[in-house]
Amino acid sequence: MKEISASEASRNFSAVLDEAEEGETIIVTRNGRPAAMIVPAPRANGRAVLDVFRSWHGRPGLDAEFEANVTAARDAVSGELDEDPWRG
Repeated sequence: MKEISASEASRNFSAVLDEAEEGETIIVTRNGRPAAMIVPAPRANGRAVLDVFRSWHGRPGLDAEFEANVTAARDAVSGELDEDPWRG
């Protein structure tokens, strides 16, 4: 965890964002006291969505059309699991 002053964060904001994007947590201080925390944004690649689809697949009592929609959506994302849609 890194600590920087608010004025330093302001002067180097692009670099601060780069560090956060690389996984660094940054505490921003004002007058020597913690004022804010800049943390890496959570990343998702569709695996959680696929898990939801799998949990519903083949459940008894599901309407056939709903199950077909779940299956189609699951198939649509299953090939993209290793790609990060938030990074381009």
